[in-house]
Amino acid sequence: MARESARSGRRIGAALVSESDELLCDAFDGERGASWCRTLQEKMRGLGAHRAHGLYLTVHSLSEDRQSFELAELLKDVRIEEVFIGLPDPSVTSYLDGDPVAERDHVHRFPDDLQRAILTQNQACYVASEQSIGGNPHYSAHRISEAVLADLNSRGFGLSRSDVTQNRGISALASLICKRHEVDYTAADHAVKEALANAFDLKYGAYDYAYDARTANPMWMDDFRSVYRRASACPLPSARIINVGVGGGYEAAALFSECPQTTFVDIAERGLANIASHIPSARTLVSGAEDLSALPADSYDLYVSLRTYNSSFFDTAAAAMEAHRVLKPGARIIVSVANGFLYTRRNRVIPGLIIPGTEFVDLYRGFDTAHMLGADLARAGFNRVSMFPTDTEIYLSAEAA
Repeated sequence: MARESARSGRRIGAALVSESDELLCDAFDGERGASWCRTLQEKMRGLGAHRAHGLYLTVHSLSEDRQSFELAELLKDVRIEEVFIGLPDPSVTSYLDGDPVAERDHVHRFPDDLQRAILTQNQACYVASEQSIGGNPHYSAHRISEAVLADLNSRGFGLSRSDVTQNRGISALASLICKRHEVDYTAADHAVKEALANAFDLKYGAYDYAYDARTANPMWMDDFRSVYRRASACPLPSARIINVGVGGGYEAAALFSECPQTTFVDIAERGLANIASHIPSARTLVSGAEDLSALPADSYDLYVSLRTYNSSFFDTAAAAMEAHRVLKPGARIIVSVANGFLYTRRNRVIPGLIIPGTEFVDLYRGFDTAHMLGADLARAGFNRVSMFPTDTEIYLSAEAA
């Protein structure tokens, strides 16, 4: 459906369908020497039609004047009940007013595999954009998935990059190893968890925060404290806290050095060692967020996990259930989803999250992830789920029932 446009080199395609999923008309960028949007509008006028059940659009593109989205123009002429899109325009590096994806509930995203296919078709446009993680040496050089792949291959479990990309969960990857290499699940699960712990140690053990998006937001600690004050009247130092997923330990030392009743949890040991050096009284536990069985139920006043729930191979549903278990009734959870990476050449944050298996930051993925996480928290038994976007991450706060 998507063909190369002589105007821009982009491959953008769109299709309108009826309620019975029959094709009404389609268009591609550059067809008839015009944009996909103008061509689709002309075809719908030719059909005498002003509504469609669904629209499938590969790239959510800006208009020629770069001031508005072509989809917004189409929606003025054609009433469409459900819209499905692939990737944002590569030239969009901030949230813009009038964006249908951000402002309309009936706009949905393509699955990851289709997003990757669209990205491949438009590789030349995206690789030169500021949404490429090539603009941040740390993120482009240290990929968790690649470190996990190398580790597992070194153990004799021959896997490909696509194997790891398509099996993002620990259990899914362990099951694949069982099937392909005829080992029992316990051994495969242990190997995957060790590989993941080593990968996080490699990436965050000596993490240089000069490459972190929060260097462009010196108020990030105030952002967290503001979210906490909205959630609880208890002074933070008085709370019994569990901090899950500490990375290199920088956040934990900055936020909780004056909180004597804090337990720090991570699958990698180097970050926990960093915390222990800064906070000698800290209790640390080497464990994944999905299994906190070493800790008793109904024990904590506050559960905090920042920029961890969107980590590679992370099971948010299982982690949310464990968070609910260890919290006292009425206690609070605060988690955040990373929503930007530092474009170091210009010292500014490009919002979004990386599409797994690619080097592209998707503008909308952070909010997509936050909404899915909010649903996981509700299913785990949390009430009053609230969302608080900031310049570098999206916070969610909720109360344990």
